[in-house]
Amino acid sequence: MSLYLVLKSLHVVAVIAWMAGLLYLPRLFVYHADAEPGSVQSETFKIMERRLLRAIMNPAMIAVWILGLWMAWLGNWWSTGWFVVKMLLVVGLTVVHHLFGRWRKDFEADRNTRAARAFRFWNEVPTLLIIGIVFLVVTKPF
Repeated sequence: MSLYLVLKSLHVVAVIAWMAGLLYLPRLFVYHADAEPGSVQSETFKIMERRLLRAIMNPAMIAVWILGLWMAWLGNWWSTGWFVVKMLLVVGLTVVHHLFGRWRKDFEADRNTRAARAFRFWNEVPTLLIIGIVFLVVTKPF
């Protein structure tokens, strides 16, 4: 088995873990936004959100970046059009990740001002980005 295939396998696992968190965290925010600050329910959501971000999402995101850049180096993809666009979309996912992290801190401090509806919208953003990423990686159209 080649190093590239091992990296690719680990990269796919990390992407799955990261995406699971990116899809689940804003769903938690939807329910948390409707919980009374200081309630048992709100405090439970705080624990769930913190553990999801710190134990799953952050390590998975770091692994995605390290493994992906390593594969790009091995494959010498830096100047290919599909890879450049894919990287822009991955940067977008990373921005969304950090935005979710900031919102988690707002919930932690009982400072959330956003309605559940706003989080329902943001729950779809990672899905749209990953669709673009997958199509670029699989088809390499340019």
